[in-house]
Amino acid sequence: MKTLVINSGSSSIKYQLFNMEDESVLCSGVVERIGEEEGVLTHKINPDSDNAEKVVVKEYIADHTAGMSLFIDLICGGEKGVCKDKSEIGAVGHRVVHGGEEFHQPILINDAVIKGIEKMVPLAPLHNPANLDGITVARELFADVPHVAVFDTAYHQSIPEHAYMYALPYSLYEEMRVRRYGFHGTSHRFVAKETAALIGKKPEEANIITVHLGNGCSMTATKNGKAVDTSMGLTPLEGLVMGTRSGDLDPALHAFLGRNKGMGLEEVDTLLNKESGLKGMCGMNDMRDIHAAVEKGDKRAEMALAVQTYRNKKYIGSYMAVLGRVDAIVFTAGIGENDAIVRQKSLEGLEPLGVEIDEKANDARASEPMKISTDASRVQVWVVPTNEELAIARDTLAVVGE
Repeated sequence: MKTLVINSGSSSIKYQLFNMEDESVLCSGVVERIGEEEGVLTHKINPDSDNAEKVVVKEYIADHTAGMSLFIDLICGGEKGVCKDKSEIGAVGHRVVHGGEEFHQPILINDAVIKGIEKMVPLAPLHNPANLDGITVARELFADVPHVAVFDTAYHQSIPEHAYMYALPYSLYEEMRVRRYGFHGTSHRFVAKETAALIGKKPEEANIITVHLGNGCSMTATKNGKAVDTSMGLTPLEGLVMGTRSGDLDPALHAFLGRNKGMGLEEVDTLLNKESGLKGMCGMNDMRDIHAAVEKGDKRAEMALAVQTYRNKKYIGSYMAVLGRVDAIVFTAGIGENDAIVRQKSLEGLEPLGVEIDEKANDARASEPMKISTDASRVQVWVVPTNEELAIARDTLAVVGE
């Protein structure tokens, strides 16, 4: 079966088409700047092969319907099409950011599920409406095939009450479901399962700390195959230091800035989500730029790097305490997979806890999973590339096949 995976944003649509017989990617791409003066579609054919091809289309793309129709025309038919027509696509999987407490597993989309996702909009006002736009358009264009929703929050629904509840008046949970939800769940689940196989354990026997480091960063503790804690909270702002997000801070900061700088809630929210993190500390949120600046002696870049990696280490240590026995720590996503310095600084000093890094292995670059701990290390450390799109495709096929 060919399975199309769609990740719809407010002004963009990312997509991949899989041949699920061998899980190969037939094509992938992104539609950007939807609704702007000039939109861009970047379409890649056989992106993982030596004979990969790229097609770029620049034109006005009015809405999600126009954007999706554009890449479907490239997928189906024509000289470079990977399908004869739409009938070859047997299922569509959709990334949905927030499933709240209602959705614990991937689910076949129907009108009731649509209403359930709509109910979660207050919890993810920037993401769920865009996800719904993609679902609505795709269901119109692929009316005769099953559509499956895969939720970022679902993997974290196994987290126990003592780990997801905030120390707030209980009425806020009863009335508004204010609690820790966590995000990047599809990535954490995929990587934890892959790592369990790499260390020779069944997923339900493995205790793993997954460290997802990109522009957005999060960490999850998985015990016996189930998430028991995660760093992001009610929103993706909590937890680790990120590209433009602050992560953990004193919650009284809102009131302090209101009293002393006259800032409103929306201004503070924008500050913490878009102007903080690495960008706020040193003016850069690309780790490659930060490393280059550190080499030139930039003290603020040094500080930003130190603050982020120190926060990472604190969370790793706390999750080692939560799990008791840790089989593996695994780094993934853009920074986690490619930045040896961040990995090393995030783990240095943890030797008494059984974590020993092989510096030569850590400095290596590979597109495949690689072990970066010494043979003497009691806790294995791995770098495992994440593949959220493949995870969504697998989930879609599993639901459709039920």
